[in-house]
Amino acid sequence: MFRGVQHINLDAKGRLSVPARQRESLVEIGAGRVVVSIDTQTHCLVIYPLPEWERVERDIQGLPTLNPAVKRFQRLVLGYASDLELDGNGRVLLPAALREYARLEKRAVLVGQGNKLELWSDDLWAAECEEALTAGEAEMPAELMELKL
Repeated sequence: MFRGVQHINLDAKGRLSVPARQRESLVEIGAGRVVVSIDTQTHCLVIYPLPEWERVERDIQGLPTLNPAVKRFQRLVLGYASDLELDGNGRVLLPAALREYARLEKRAVLVGQGNKLELWSDDLWAAECEEALTAGEAEMPAELMELKL
């Protein structure tokens, strides 16, 4: 399980140095092999350990491809998916297309989401947090109102 929010930096070549806590999980779950793709609802990247991505990929491919919205979703998520591997220093080189999509430069934020990690530009993450905190209960779906936290 991936948890927590960590502020990190990308190097000049676009490499992400995965923090030790997440690196250990990525090595344990997928031998350091990950798949990085885009989130179609926000400008962030999603990072899955390879075995978890394979499950997600099967689910995506099982959707009805004659539905144009589904086809667009598949085209983007599967099309941007990149197989990557942590190097000996726990770094992963993010392809330029993915960095451009997520507007990643030097400062970034790695956010644990249970079965995956999200990678945000520092600025977009700050805007996302501000929007989430100011939205209030008016926009909360009924499912969230039923949670017992």
